Amino acid sequence: MSQGVLLHIEDSHVVMDNGLLQVKLSNPDGIVTEIKYNGIDNLLDGLDEEVNRGYWDLVWSEAGSTGTTGTFDVIKGTSFRVIVESEEQLEVSFTRLWDPSLQGKQVSLNIDKRFIMLRNSSGFYTYAIYEHLKEWPPFNFPQTRIVFKLRKDKFHYMAVADNRQRYMPLPDDRLPGRGEPLATPEAVLLVNPVEPEFKGEVDDKYQYSCENKDLRVHGWICMDPPVGFWQITPSNEFRSGGLSKQNLTSHVGPFNLAMFLSAHYGGEDLVLKLKPDEPWKKVFGPIFMYLNSISNENDPIHLWEDAKNQMMIEVESWPYNFPASEDFPPADQRGSVNGRLQIRDRYLSDQYISASYAYVGLAPPGDVGSWQTECKGYQFWATADADGYFSINNIRCDSYNLYAWVPGFIGDFLHDVFITITPGCDIDLGGLVFEPPRDGPTLWEIGIPDRSAAEFYIPDPDPKYINKLYINHPDRFRQYGLWEKYADLYPDKDLVYTVGVSDYRKDWFFAQVTRKLSDDTYQGSTWQIKFELDLVDTNGSYTLRLALATAHMSELQVRVNDPKTSPPLFSTVVIGHDNTIARHGIHGLYRLYNVDVPFTQLVDGNNTIFLTQTMASGDAPALQGIMYDYIRFEGPSSSNSKKQTGFV
Repeated sequence: MSQGVLLHIEDSHVVMDNGLLQVKLSNPDGIVTEIKYNGIDNLLDGLDEEVNRGYWDLVWSEAGSTGTTGTFDVIKGTSFRVIVESEEQLEVSFTRLWDPSLQGKQVSLNIDKRFIMLRNSSGFYTYAIYEHLKEWPPFNFPQTRIVFKLRKDKFHYMAVADNRQRYMPLPDDRLPGRGEPLATPEAVLLVNPVEPEFKGEVDDKYQYSCENKDLRVHGWICMDPPVGFWQITPSNEFRSGGLSKQNLTSHVGPFNLAMFLSAHYGGEDLVLKLKPDEPWKKVFGPIFMYLNSISNENDPIHLWEDAKNQMMIEVESWPYNFPASEDFPPADQRGSVNGRLQIRDRYLSDQYISASYAYVGLAPPGDVGSWQTECKGYQFWATADADGYFSINNIRCDSYNLYAWVPGFIGDFLHDVFITITPGCDIDLGGLVFEPPRDGPTLWEIGIPDRSAAEFYIPDPDPKYINKLYINHPDRFRQYGLWEKYADLYPDKDLVYTVGVSDYRKDWFFAQVTRKLSDDTYQGSTWQIKFELDLVDTNGSYTLRLALATAHMSELQVRVNDPKTSPPLFSTVVIGHDNTIARHGIHGLYRLYNVDVPFTQLVDGNNTIFLTQTMASGDAPALQGIMYDYIRFEGPSSSNSKKQTGFV
């Protein structure tokens, strides 16, 4: 007979124990201070202060402030309660209630942190309920997360994905004398690491970022004894920004993070901003902290495979039926939606086109694409099948819009009829039709419309800035310092792309960055697209579609056949705080611009479009710029050639 779950309450701590592991939490703070498992007295860093071992934290700022920084707050409870206590389950609560006397010093939230342990379960769950009442002061909320700091003498092998795992440097390697800071504070060149094998490598936590849709399990392995520490996130419903939002995972520390709300790869657009008289409540989690071990010390990497299997078990168990909070609805209190999405594009086909593998989701009501920056509510996403059929399950009761985007097509779909979910409902939306932006036939196109710049030319890194994991790796864009390679490739003149001759995989640099001059100042860059028109159609305007994968403190100006035209034909004005170039991403927020090009600006024969990124100022001008997702030039709708396929 296996041991039931026991709760030991001490003066300043409580211990949850199911015989497989023991989890010790400070009382009433609710900080995880000790995890005993498989003969190891504490998987967490017992040499650090208790408050720095396993904790929920947040960043907040006063309403009306700008930026993504603010007051950092490790959330400490002020009262402890036992919610459920039986041989099968423990659930404990550590609550901090808003105290108006702390206005300006503490965020105006009630926070209830919960921890759950089940019988025969090799791990524990945690979730939290954040609540803001209407009459309380509003505030800005850039970030909240869970952090676990593991023992640096034990956990040296990190795994984020099948092809993103490795032995990691030590935290000491980032200290002065062993590491040299680079252009951003997160990036450190290891010049004298404890283990010589890491010498010359760059360590940067952003090199291990991951999109929400792929961020289900990650963690660390201890080799002696073989033990894995894994964070499993079975649902994306409580994360902000949708499936393509990128978040931090694990990194040198050794740290393991669960990011729920963050402005990374989006900037201030992803800061939750409560308005005056706005009530708000949200449940973050539960997530599962999973521990595993094996007797075969020769191949502890099997722990990763086991963690992936456990992740699938957790996903299939979602929504969990055991959390005791009424704010976490079980499956029978949720609903589902299904339907089929098809595409109408008369320049590609006379028939409807299946929205193959479209990303379809419910998110709070908003405008086209608003789900990208939505932070306050819940989102529920699914991937359609090859024929565009989709089913979205386990949706919380509320009113939503349905959104979608389809790989291979520009733009966003919005079904702007409110969809109201009630307990047990199964709503069949039938056939939905998405008409992507299109005015005329495709004359030429550059790239693939997939909201990423990954298909463009990504250079080899400077040999002095290597992360060995990403050598000959699909994610080669995660190497440090690639922005500096632009000036090496184009020392005197900017990029020129000739339609029909150039190959975007080789000739289109993945990011339009600034150029460093000999006096260590920077200037913007102007890229040219050269193309031929046999005969200009004078019966209407042409259209230039510019889909951007990301932008950071940039202004993109468009000119046609005259690089000095003032004002330009089109300007985005200054856009973006994504910081994607610095953080080794390949996309941030998606932006689509549709530019009318009057036929009077075009000529028979050779034409040139000039794309100028003008901004080159501020704290880090080397890191300003944009990444393109896809560019298309369309003829007037009167053009004879109707169907156009293929990529130039």
